[in-house]
Amino acid sequence: MQNKGLIRFFAIIFAIVSIYQLTYTFITNKVENDAEAYAERIVDADAPNSSSLIEEARKRYLDSVASKDVWGGYTTYAGAKDNELKKGLDLKGGINVILQISVRDLLIGMADGSTDGDFRTALDRADERIKDGQQSYYDYFIEEFNAIDGAQLASPDIFANQEMEGRIDFDMSNGDVEPILREELQSYMVSAFDVLRKRIDKFGTTQPNIQQLGNTGRILIEMPGERDIKRVEQLLVGTALLEFWHVYKAGDLNPYLYAADTYWADKIASEKGDVVTDSTAVEQVADTIAVQEEQDNSLESLLNDNEIDSEDPIDELDEAQYDANPILSRVLAPGRPDGPIIATFRAADQELIQGYLDDQQARAKLNPAQRYVKFAWGRPELNDELGYELIDLYAIRSNAQGEAPLSGGVITNAKQDYDINGKVIVSMSMNSEGAKVWEEMTTEAFQNQTQVAVVLDNTVYSAPGINDGPIAGGNSQISGDFSVAEAEDLATVLKAGKLPARAEIIQKEIIGPSLGQEAINAGLWSFAIALLLVLVWMFFYYGRAGLYADIALLVNILFIFGALASFGAVLTLPGIAGIVLTIGISVDANVLIFERIREELAKGKSQADSIKDGFNNALSSILDANITTFLTAAILYIFGTGPIQGFATTLMIGILTSLFTAIFITRLFIDGYGKNGKSLAFTTSFTKTWFTNINIDFLKKRKTAYIVSGFLIIASIISLATLQLNFGIDFTGGRKYTIRFEQDMNATEVTSILSSPEVFGSAEAKTYGAENQLAISTKYKIDGEDSEVSAEIEEKLFNSLKQFFPADLTQEEFADVSEVDKDYGIMSNFQVGPTIADDILTGSLYAIFGSLIVVFLYILIRFRRWQFSLGAVAAVFHDVIIVLGVFSVTYKIMPFNMEIDQAFIAAILTVIGYSLNDTVVVFDRIREFIAEKTNWEFGRTVNGAISSTISRTLNTSLTTLIVLLAIFIFGGESIRGFMFALIIGVVVGTYSSVFIATPIMYDSLRKTKDRPRKAIPEKEA
Repeated sequence: MQNKGLIRFFAIIFAIVSIYQLTYTFITNKVENDAEAYAERIVDADAPNSSSLIEEARKRYLDSVASKDVWGGYTTYAGAKDNELKKGLDLKGGINVILQISVRDLLIGMADGSTDGDFRTALDRADERIKDGQQSYYDYFIEEFNAIDGAQLASPDIFANQEMEGRIDFDMSNGDVEPILREELQSYMVSAFDVLRKRIDKFGTTQPNIQQLGNTGRILIEMPGERDIKRVEQLLVGTALLEFWHVYKAGDLNPYLYAADTYWADKIASEKGDVVTDSTAVEQVADTIAVQEEQDNSLESLLNDNEIDSEDPIDELDEAQYDANPILSRVLAPGRPDGPIIATFRAADQELIQGYLDDQQARAKLNPAQRYVKFAWGRPELNDELGYELIDLYAIRSNAQGEAPLSGGVITNAKQDYDINGKVIVSMSMNSEGAKVWEEMTTEAFQNQTQVAVVLDNTVYSAPGINDGPIAGGNSQISGDFSVAEAEDLATVLKAGKLPARAEIIQKEIIGPSLGQEAINAGLWSFAIALLLVLVWMFFYYGRAGLYADIALLVNILFIFGALASFGAVLTLPGIAGIVLTIGISVDANVLIFERIREELAKGKSQADSIKDGFNNALSSILDANITTFLTAAILYIFGTGPIQGFATTLMIGILTSLFTAIFITRLFIDGYGKNGKSLAFTTSFTKTWFTNINIDFLKKRKTAYIVSGFLIIASIISLATLQLNFGIDFTGGRKYTIRFEQDMNATEVTSILSSPEVFGSAEAKTYGAENQLAISTKYKIDGEDSEVSAEIEEKLFNSLKQFFPADLTQEEFADVSEVDKDYGIMSNFQVGPTIADDILTGSLYAIFGSLIVVFLYILIRFRRWQFSLGAVAAVFHDVIIVLGVFSVTYKIMPFNMEIDQAFIAAILTVIGYSLNDTVVVFDRIREFIAEKTNWEFGRTVNGAISSTISRTLNTSLTTLIVLLAIFIFGGESIRGFMFALIIGVVVGTYSSVFIATPIMYDSLRKTKDRPRKAIPEKEA
């Protein structure tokens, strides 16, 4: 081999770069483990919302160390995070959603809210057609609008309005208006994408991924590792409603607080039969308020500096004291009489206190001038000493219309900044209209020495006082106890503003960190076991040469992980399966090489010549086999989403690294050992005679094979027509929840409970992994509003199944996917809308048929005869039909999930790639024998070629099956069906490459006039 020095140089460089890239992953893991330990240490484990508090503390710790040097200045945590090996949802937990921007809303906005009958009719008809159609919403709208006699898009009542002035004129035809509307829609989609990107780019410490999916109006967002699921969902579909309100001073509302407290105390006492209201807590709070010192409140500060005493007896009240003073007994710290904070409470009490204060009977006790008061809350803040969250109560001066004097639509710019004291703030500027109103509001606040609250999505971010006079010009600041990341988050939301149209979640996958960690453990176990078995087998079969192949395989794995980290690719559980499958591919390349070397040695050649010719002769087969697999992986990447793309990515990277390590790294070791004349046997004493001198008449058995395969195909088709397949919600739409119980469960019983009319009407429960874990799917209200329906389903699930959970498990704990080390309740949920489900199915079919067409053309080009392509594609169809048939027959009896979903499509494409790999190796040897054995009959040539490759075929298949079985047995439940499909595919694919592809090629070619008796020229690579 020439250029050994150069190859050795590149191998060392690749290894160093891979190790360098993976050190970042080691660093981030260490820092994040420290963050977990810190959070668990400061948070009270018995707090009712301890999991969310731990997550908040963890994030705050990571935020505090983000810019600090680690490893002696080697990098920062933030820098390491950007360069680490990224893990997908199924390994890390998190959220994956596809948002549909409402084209209907955009069109209505462009039409200035038109109520024109023709316009609304076309919209309604487009709504119906998009449910089952494949075209875009806009295309359906245009078709339906043009179908209405006399309907004109350029009507002044529709698009020839002020909103579209200068672009659409009254005299334009529908054909003229259509491209203008399409262009305008696209600009709105870009705007929506930009809004969402800005909202999530700086969201916490996660690594968000956001993609615009063509021109469909759909946006894919992945946030691995994110645990605050509800906050993420609100961030994605929220309106970012910013308002500025005048607020009451605490002293103005204290009388109402006392009156409401007395009202509720009396009401609770009357319900329990008591007659006396204990006023002790009232007096305590009143005394505390009376001695509060008055302090100035500037625009740059929040009035939340009250110190909370962790030993305060008010925190240790019993139930009787709470009943005696339902509101005031829950006050942890009162606000200053002249300040905007009425009082500070536990965040866990927010909903209860809000209910007390908003009760109509209680509000009757308000001063008439305060009748429109609106109670609002600040942001919950974790108190490290107490171990739970505190929250401040504000009283906003609302009006009969409930409209704020100033809204966020006037904001022209916002950015994270620092005040003169180095405190993190958000600076913002307003347009002229907003600046005028802002000056009026600050004038009133200055004169009355009151405050102005900055309210975002009904949460008070700050309530500054105006101490230095009215603010003119519209430039101002929002201050608060912000971290840099939080201030940037707020600034980007303010600047980005509202989405241009309603955003609906049409596909959602949420995986809790507990399930993610279990997937990691399962994936690592299966990976380690599969690797160990392969290493042992190669050494057992090929001796020292096998040991060199093992070393090359380990180097290959290092390269794969290094490449994934370098390219920023996401590692998923199917991705780990792709890496393990790559082990099989890498082994296959070495097996091809070693078998060719053994053949050359058997011819009496010297060791050096045998090695040289063995590598050269195997190269064509290796390249053809790997290229066909690479093509199927590329198509899978194009048409797949999420974890399936992860599988395709790792498979493609693995193919490239496998080629390099098998062809060059193994060669370096073999040549290095033999350069001093040392003898290297490519076998062991046990395997020396295995698969040698094989001479089987395979073609003679082809008719029997045709009959057997025909029977299997007919049986599969009948099963597919009668028993059908178990389509997952990827293709049917619906919601799927993975729920873990306290005891082993009967899936049939749970299905019966949930299918009752009072619950979902229709649902299905299946055992998922352990006997105490079920996968529950339903199509209940799949077209409904996501957040509302999700909450309703979670409530129904809890109420229907709570008999199977511990008695102290609350609904909130049941539904909280973010909890670490969760034992019971919802572990993950997956949602797919009916429209996108239809699109996923269509994309999957495109992927399968696209891969067949591409491979057919590749084999045609490489072998220059359509009969080779016909045999290969026929074998692939044979394999796919049988795999589908096996799934159809067994999905009701197998103890694991056998749904037809996107992962199954990945398995089918992998089977296609593997089957083609096997077939191409045989075909390549037939082509070689045709060139060498010119005096042989064609049938003898084919049989001889198959016999000479049988050792490689069985060796590779056995190795691959060992790998797949290891993953199937020890891997995660989520990929067990995926692995089962691959196992069936490998067995059937090995059979079809010998008994289907080759005989069909033989029968179709021997009947032609130009059946080969001479060499078929090989196209030069």
